[in-house]
Amino acid sequence: MAKFYRKKLKNGMTVIFEKRETDVVSIAFAVRYGAINESVKEKGIAHFIEHLLYKGTPKRNSRQISEEIEKRGGILNGFTSEQTTAYWCKLPSKHLKIGLDVLSDMVKNPLFDEKEVEKERKVIFEEMKLYKDNPSMHVHDKILSYLYKGTLGISMAGTEKTLASITSDQIRKKFEEVYATNNLILCVVGNADFEQLCNFAESNFEFRKFEVPKQKIVLHDRIGREKRRGIDQANLVFAYHIPNPAGKNHYIAQVLNGLMAGGMSSRLFLEIREKRNLAYSVKGSCNCDKDFGFNSIFVGTTKQNVDKVKKVILDEFKKLKKLKEKELKEIKEQLIGNNKISKEDSQGQMLELLFSEIFGNAKRSYEYEKNIRAVRLSEIKKLANFKKYSFFALMPA
Repeated sequence: MAKFYRKKLKNGMTVIFEKRETDVVSIAFAVRYGAINESVKEKGIAHFIEHLLYKGTPKRNSRQISEEIEKRGGILNGFTSEQTTAYWCKLPSKHLKIGLDVLSDMVKNPLFDEKEVEKERKVIFEEMKLYKDNPSMHVHDKILSYLYKGTLGISMAGTEKTLASITSDQIRKKFEEVYATNNLILCVVGNADFEQLCNFAESNFEFRKFEVPKQKIVLHDRIGREKRRGIDQANLVFAYHIPNPAGKNHYIAQVLNGLMAGGMSSRLFLEIREKRNLAYSVKGSCNCDKDFGFNSIFVGTTKQNVDKVKKVILDEFKKLKKLKEKELKEIKEQLIGNNKISKEDSQGQMLELLFSEIFGNAKRSYEYEKNIRAVRLSEIKKLANFKKYSFFALMPA
């Protein structure tokens, strides 16, 4: 049984920790604020702030931030998701204090230097071009606008218009608001002392409170295509909504995704690639957060076979009416095993705990096997019997 600890501190911060007797420790500071919390006019500001927190503090410039971690053999990175923005490192356990000091300095004391803001704005513009120019990235971005209206239907990086309009003053104001201690989480997996972690977080962060706004989520379903010169392959995404993702459907959706497109033994991989030779890449993804959820299937094929692949996907979902307990049991074992493998790495478990905490409580991480095993055959068949879906294909002109 994992040695797990969780505490809400007097200053409002939440500390979650899993003790491991290893030579490596993974550390993350995260804020309960992501792309789903942004208004349409400020879309991309969470991601913009994430970039800027690596650009320097009064104590360290951007080079010193990376060197203090990397020159000790560590890895430094961060990410913005719909529900959170996080800054993390993984390094030898003996350098735990350095990791805590660097990351806490970043989330407490960013400079937001005017020149760095403008330089990083250009970097994000290039990142947006990268996503647009890469067909597989583009279709995954595009499918969001086919599933949702409003802020959730827009890429986390924002649009060219919103990114260009976000000012330094907006960035500073937003940071001061949302990076309040009641929204901050410290998550550590590895060889550390829980009491010392709590003391560090309590003594280095003063109480501040801010309630992060929630934006209205509006669902819809669309089907569309786009043609582009200079590409040889059609890339498509088929997606469908998961109702009530905060409850049991979160786990039912994962089992359904595994059955249909979870690896080389999945139904769609076998049918599309192995049997019909229509594609090389067939991949599924379960995207369930506390406030929204959808499953998606990506396929790369020829433009002549787009409609054929789409029909195969729909037909395979219909066949789930005859799903048997034996196959359901097998996919549960696969998912449980995959989950255990991902948790073997301290970084993987750190992220699992963090997302579980954002979802509701980090303890959910340790209930995964129980919740997957509780999924029933009738529940899979019900979720697979969706009436509407979204579909987008990027095709050679």
